[in-house]
This record gives sequence, C-alpha cells and structure tokens, in this order.
Amino acid sequence: MNKNKLRDFYILWSTQSLSQLGSAVTAFALTLWLYDKTGSVLSTSALRICTYAPYVVMSIFAGSITDRFDKKRTMLICDLIAALTTVAVFVLYKLDTLELWHLYLINAISGLMNTVQQPASEVAYTLVIPKDYYQKTSGLQSLSRSLITIGNPLIAAAVYGLAGLDAAIAVDLVTFVIAFAALAFFIRIPDVPEKDENEGNVLQLAKEGLSYLKENPMILYVILFMAGVNLIASAFDAALPGFIIPNPRGGNYIFGVVSSFSGVAMIAGSFIATVMPKPKNRVRVIYLSMLFSLATENYLLALTRSPVLWCIGQFLGWIFVPVMAANQNVIMKNSIPVRLQGRVYACRNTLQFFTIPIGLLLGSFMVDNICEPLMARSDAQSVIHLLFGSGKGSGAALVLFILGIAGTAVCLIFGHKLKNYTYTD
Repeated sequence: MNKNKLRDFYILWSTQSLSQLGSAVTAFALTLWLYDKTGSVLSTSALRICTYAPYVVMSIFAGSITDRFDKKRTMLICDLIAALTTVAVFVLYKLDTLELWHLYLINAISGLMNTVQQPASEVAYTLVIPKDYYQKTSGLQSLSRSLITIGNPLIAAAVYGLAGLDAAIAVDLVTFVIAFAALAFFIRIPDVPEKDENEGNVLQLAKEGLSYLKENPMILYVILFMAGVNLIASAFDAALPGFIIPNPRGGNYIFGVVSSFSGVAMIAGSFIATVMPKPKNRVRVIYLSMLFSLATENYLLALTRSPVLWCIGQFLGWIFVPVMAANQNVIMKNSIPVRLQGRVYACRNTLQFFTIPIGLLLGSFMVDNICEPLMARSDAQSVIHLLFGSGKGSGAALVLFILGIAGTAVCLIFGHKLKNYTYTD
C-alpha cells in the first residue's frame, strides 16, 4: 500500500481524534462534577440533551450549508468557536461562578458547532481517502473512537480526582491547539470533484437530502433502525451513572473503569471491522450486530452486583458496534454521490440521532422519578429487590432491565423489515 495516498487521512484522523479525546475528558469530568454537586441523574443527562438538541434540530440544514462552503474553513471556524465555549467554562469555574445554566447554554452552543462541523468532516474524510481504502479507514476511525472511549473516563476520573475540573479543561484546550494547527497548516482537502449545478437555498438543499433518502429506502430503513437503537442506548447511558456511582461497590473510579470497557470492546471490534472480508450482506451484519449488543449488556448489568461482570457486560454490548459503524459507512460512502453527501449525512444525523436527547431524558426521568421511588417504597423481601438489589442505584438497575427488553424488541421489529434489503459492494 502506498502510504502517501493516506497521508492527509492519517494526519487528519490522528489529530482530530486527539482533540476529540480532550473534549471527551472535559465532558466526563463535567458529568462527575455535576453529579457530585446535585446527585441527580436528570441534571447530568441535561448536559448531553443540551448538546444533542441543536444537533438534531439543525443538522438537516447544516448539511446543505456544508455542501456550499469550503470544508476545511468550515471545520476550522466550528472548532474555534467550540474551543471558545470551553474557555468560557474554564474562566467561570476559576471565578467560582459556574452555574448549571451556564453549562447548559455553553453545551448548546458547542452542540450547534458540532452540527455544522460533523457533516463537513464526513465529506472531508471522503475527499482525502481513496475509494479502495473506505473499509480499512472506517475500521481505523472506529479504533480511535474506541481508544477515546477507553481513555477519556479513566483520564477524566484521574485528572478530576487529583487536580480538579480546571485541569481536565486544560487538557481539552491543549489537544484543540494541536488539531487546529494540523488542519490549518498540514492538511489539504481537495475540492468536491462534481459540483452541483443548481445550488438552491438552504431549505431546497435540505429537501434534496430528504428526497434522496426517500428514493433509497434501504439506506432510510437502516437509519431508522439505528434511531431505535440510539433511543435505547442513550437511555442506558443516562441510567448508568445512577446505577454505578451510588452503588456500594461502585463510585466515580469504578464508573470510569466500567465505562472504559466499552472502549476495550470497540478496539476488538475495530480490529474485526478492519480485517474482516467483505460480507455478503452488509445490512444483515448491521442488524445482527445490534441485536447481540442490546440483548446482552442491559441484562448482565441489571442483574449482577459485581464490577467485573459490569465490565464484561459493557464489553459484550460494544464489541460489534465498530462492525456496524464500518458497514453503515461503506454503504453510505459508496451509495451517495459526493456532491450530495453533506446534505444526506446531515439528514441522516437528524433522523438517526433525534432519539438520543429523547432517550437521555426518558432514561434519567425513569431513574429519578419512577424506578428509584418505586424501589424505595417496595417491600425489602419482594422479587424486584431480589433481582435488582436495594438502596440508591437499585431503581437504575430496574431501568437497565426494562431497556434490555425494549432493545431486543426494537431489533426484532426492525429486523423483520430489514430482511427485505441486501447490500453487497
């Protein structure tokens, strides 16, 4: 393989991944800081809801904006504004004036920048990667996401515990500077080879993205299936801190360790995605990967009391996520014309990820307002206490079990529809 063909990809991938690690460290440290301050699952979930809400609402328009403007310049501007929001958190924290509403507003602005930056980044990767290397590079991107998932909770828990929130933010800012400089001075992103002759307004271009999905039902159904998966997964993410942190065998550090095992699993899954031969039907691989994930992790965590088993549950739940992601990426990159990718990816983001803030709200509400009070009121000798334990955190365990049932049902329902579609490249 001629490594020069992937030079720009390697620089972009490595530096952007480093910056994403820094951002993830800050996000995790903020979760710990906020849970320590409020003890509420809902308040911590609200941070991610504020990030995802503008992302979901505006993505459908952001892609059309992305298609009309220079990809590199768009990424640089969005990254710079997002970094300024991190600086704002740092200043407010050092002045001891940081409040919840500050974090919610700042996360909303950061999420809005990510809304525009993400589809620009997707197209940029397409432009710098030769077509023959799509599957290999998708596996490498999954690998970096895995390393971030492993590293960020451990680094954040250690840095936050030893040096405080301001140190975690400093890590974020240093990694941003490295990524920004690399993109600005060392990476050339080619122009889109086929320009759109009819560049309409933002609404018209967004409509074209939706029209493309409507005319390609296989891609649309895969996206809708993943929206259902994201609903369950985000509710799980909301409930997990409330399950582990107050548990007698848990705490902040154990929460970080258990969270990191999803990254360990994704490294293994990324290796599988990188070396596996082309499957006969990529759609079937996506469906079976998610069925295995949702039908194992939730039950194992909900019904056990051992951190070792929690880690095993995380591993089983995440090992095939990179396989799913790589196959979905290949389908979309090979199927969608490059000139349309920004607007179609943006429509994908709206349709596939709109369930994330709903899931975060649903999962945290179920923990704080339904299942924890239910467990507190119920007889200590009842079946639900035998299954899910007692004390704070047992209600979150009940939520995880319910999500396991719901996730299995989502996969079986969509699987019946997806079996009518095949994709082989």
